[in-house]
Amino acid sequence: MVSDMIGAWWGRRLRRGDAEQVLGEGLVDYAAKAGSPAALTLLIALAYLGTARQAAKAEGAALALMERDVARPRWADRLGVVKTTGCFVSRDAYGDQDTVVCTFGYRGAGNVEERHALVVIVDYNMRGIARDAWVSSHVDKLLEQARAEAEGNPMLRFGEIEPQQARALLESAMKATAEYGQRRTTVPVSDSYSAYHAFARSRLKALPPGRKRPAPLHSEAPYSRDRRAMLAAEFLSSDAAEHLSDPSAASRCADHIIDYGCDQDFGRPLRVSPTKCETFLLDWLPRKVMLSTSEQEAVPHVLGAWARFAAGRTGLPEEGLRATLDAIWEATGKFAESYRDPTTFGLDRDLLDRLLPDGDLSALARRVFAFPFLQGTHGEIKLGLLNPADDTDRRILLGIDHAGELDRRDYDEHLAWHEEIAARLWEGDPPQLWEAAQRLLDLGHDRHDVLHVLIEIAERIGDDPEELAIALDDIADIPDEPPV
Repeated sequence: MVSDMIGAWWGRRLRRGDAEQVLGEGLVDYAAKAGSPAALTLLIALAYLGTARQAAKAEGAALALMERDVARPRWADRLGVVKTTGCFVSRDAYGDQDTVVCTFGYRGAGNVEERHALVVIVDYNMRGIARDAWVSSHVDKLLEQARAEAEGNPMLRFGEIEPQQARALLESAMKATAEYGQRRTTVPVSDSYSAYHAFARSRLKALPPGRKRPAPLHSEAPYSRDRRAMLAAEFLSSDAAEHLSDPSAASRCADHIIDYGCDQDFGRPLRVSPTKCETFLLDWLPRKVMLSTSEQEAVPHVLGAWARFAAGRTGLPEEGLRATLDAIWEATGKFAESYRDPTTFGLDRDLLDRLLPDGDLSALARRVFAFPFLQGTHGEIKLGLLNPADDTDRRILLGIDHAGELDRRDYDEHLAWHEEIAARLWEGDPPQLWEAAQRLLDLGHDRHDVLHVLIEIAERIGDDPEELAIALDDIADIPDEPPV
């Protein structure tokens, strides 16, 4: 019940501070003042389930109430005193996800009914986050069902793992979930994950530490640039790729597929699944990569050929390959709708090449915001010849943007801060910078006022990335008199 209560504000953002501090620690303070047996019960549970700060405050408050002889529940001494009775993992043959089952029993209790299982689903198509969690008291039934589902099914694998491995795997997954939430306004987790995350976090502490996170299915040694190029060459010379009619476009598409697998999927370019291929084709490519016309036409066919090539290398069962190819076929028509070539928006190809020398399509909007003057002339300067990725040309472009401020006493310092913000926007570091700018632009504020707010925050916070991210997240509007 207390874990569910804590889950009510998990992942929430407050304008007036951190939710865990404002609500979580505020709850501890409220219970301490209440001083009732119910309040003491809550404090005892928070001492076990809360964050480090909440737990310390709750423990101190609980001890103070006990010294005042406030009645406490008889079960308090056994809270969290559990022992591990086994850890298991169910994996699909695609390597899409792991379902981890950790079973526990209360120390000194011989009653089997007091055993319980913590179940957590780790999703590797979402950067390895823990996206679902729940608890079951039907331990034997749960394990029997998992074994029965895997028996005779080539698409499922079930087995026992060491408790140290389970702890490392789940701690990494829960950390990934928290980090995912810091970068986005919403986290794609189930309601039960929110309700049980505090319980899960505390139960993991009962597992022995000391092991590295086990590698996901189909993981290999890290892929260097040379190894990626070798893999692409092997694919292009394989039977799976012999029907591809445009070798040049196929080569570039293969590079994108390999980079996606290495950089976004735990170094697993050879892993294929329906979900992974759909995500690559309909989500990642349209957001991240600027494709030529020939690449746009070729990429679904190259992806299908890659699936055949990769399945042979990883031993993916035939039914898994068929399902993957069917998913690619169904996504092919949607890809033409999902992918929007920036040139169709009226943007010149040369301008796109200057703004996206790395081909990172997701950077287009923030780089246009940072450098609005890239075409035409300014005096004798031909803007179309300036490269915003070059430090010298970047300063000239920003100087033109501030041509009316040359008489400012602090002009050089002010322009240097604009260079700093422009460089951060160019790289997207931190991501909260562009998110804050978009929120202010959506409210109708002038571009230059928005930039000045970002400069004021960056100048005030300094080099602390966490504090900068928090300050940017807290921006809701520009004050009546924005900083100049």
